[in-house]
Amino acid sequence: MKRDKPHLARRRRSSQGSPRGFTLIETSMATVIIGVGVLAMVDAQSSFIVSNQWSSHAASATFLANEIREFTRNLPKHDPVTGISLGDDGSGNTIVLGWGVDTGEVIAEDFDDIDDFNGITFSYIGTAGAEDGDLPGPINSFGEVIPALSHTGEEQGSTANGTFEGDAMFGWFQTIIVEKVNPFDTSEVFDEAYFEEPNGSFPGREVDEYPLRVSVQVFYQGVNDIEADLVTTVTWIVP
Repeated sequence: MKRDKPHLARRRRSSQGSPRGFTLIETSMATVIIGVGVLAMVDAQSSFIVSNQWSSHAASATFLANEIREFTRNLPKHDPVTGISLGDDGSGNTIVLGWGVDTGEVIAEDFDDIDDFNGITFSYIGTAGAEDGDLPGPINSFGEVIPALSHTGEEQGSTANGTFEGDAMFGWFQTIIVEKVNPFDTSEVFDEAYFEEPNGSFPGREVDEYPLRVSVQVFYQGVNDIEADLVTTVTWIVP
């Protein structure tokens, strides 16, 4: 029996010319690979944004801490008129007179010595009056509240006659801690009432003759944050 060679040739050409489609497994694999790649790109972009934001916050926090340092640079350790001294609270307990905010000091510009700043926080939600340890802020090296900026760079507030009106720099807190320290070991903190009696050739050391350690803790609280996070702390010694 003779073979139909033209027919076989047509069948062979027809089989070789038909394109083969993707199988279900190949399609699934391609989908998974593309999906993983997209997720990796999104995750990398998210990490970059977070890293960039933290870097920006760290720079802002360091700036705000140094603004406090500049503001207090030329101030004496204690009140230039009354100084600090030991007294009695009426119940037989020794207290330090003149440490902390003095009567009549209600805004940052009123503070005339470094110990006035102990326990004070300047923040965008701060209120007038220093009695509660909370004042409007954050402040710059002139003691003025730093205003927020619009998307075009315009200031959203200003200070006039010691009063700020407008929107303050959002989310920031400057908390100041002032501590009396050992003159020979500034890591050792003394109570405000601590002093040393004369002993032999040592003439003693009065309550106001100790160096001060000033620490500015800068916090930031974002719109969706439950509480403020500590971003940086700047510390220096006032001899």
